[in-house]
Amino acid sequence: MKNAENNIPTLKEALRQPCKYRDMTLALQPMDNYRKTPGGPNETPLSFWASWNLKDRPRRIALLLDDCQEEYRPYAGGILPNLVRLLKVFRTARSKSDGVCIAWSAWSRRFDDRISNAMDRWYGPRGLRPDNPENAAYVFTGSAGLKPLSEIAPTQDEVSDGWFYHGKHLDMFWTFNEDGTSYLDQKLKALDIDTIVIVGLWTDECVLSTAYAGNSRGYDVVVVGDAVATATANQETALTVANSTVARVMSTDEVVSYMQNDFVTGKPGAVKGTRHPDGRKDG
Repeated sequence: MKNAENNIPTLKEALRQPCKYRDMTLALQPMDNYRKTPGGPNETPLSFWASWNLKDRPRRIALLLDDCQEEYRPYAGGILPNLVRLLKVFRTARSKSDGVCIAWSAWSRRFDDRISNAMDRWYGPRGLRPDNPENAAYVFTGSAGLKPLSEIAPTQDEVSDGWFYHGKHLDMFWTFNEDGTSYLDQKLKALDIDTIVIVGLWTDECVLSTAYAGNSRGYDVVVVGDAVATATANQETALTVANSTVARVMSTDEVVSYMQNDFVTGKPGAVKGTRHPDGRKDG
């Protein structure tokens, strides 16, 4: 890769150059979605939040049910009614639009699964006592624990169509086809999805990492704050981080209302391309 560090202009110099990929009239307008750091250098922003709303434009949208599996039922009780509502409204919308889909994942790290790597080093090599487990990285209840929660399970047709899959990493996108492409990303690209709505478990691990991955791949990201849960004390912290970096945190009521009353199917490729890994618009 060519090193261009010595050719980077100052911001003032850059603004005097031609700009092919950005609407400079819009870019130079004041921003209403951040707070400035008092007295900070260059008025460095203290916090951001999403500049877009779901209603801003037509969309092609996916509901991602992140690791909503039986082993995690003890942590899912409080959000299960909201998961049921969201799944129902997305299935209804999917029956009327080619721009709606639903995907389920299950976490399936297993002992000696040949991918021992940074995750094992981070959690540490101990804590796997069957009678008193402490290590959160593994599935302890076997195959039964990997089944989707029965109240929100995919149908046989949804399973046959490949919308339920097992992952071994925190990020839902980090499961790969034989050619090295992301399994989930390719499924979504086939329908020209440009917006993902994430629900499930755990907020501070799989949900947050999937939100970052989705943003990096060019998707607008929604995290449903009352339809995600975790086993740790980090629920509100994780939602704050998500909402101020890569996602818009919304409530179940807001998302259901949007899907019932305001959702309009977008034109394929209108805002997100499929040729580049980062989702830049094709052309």
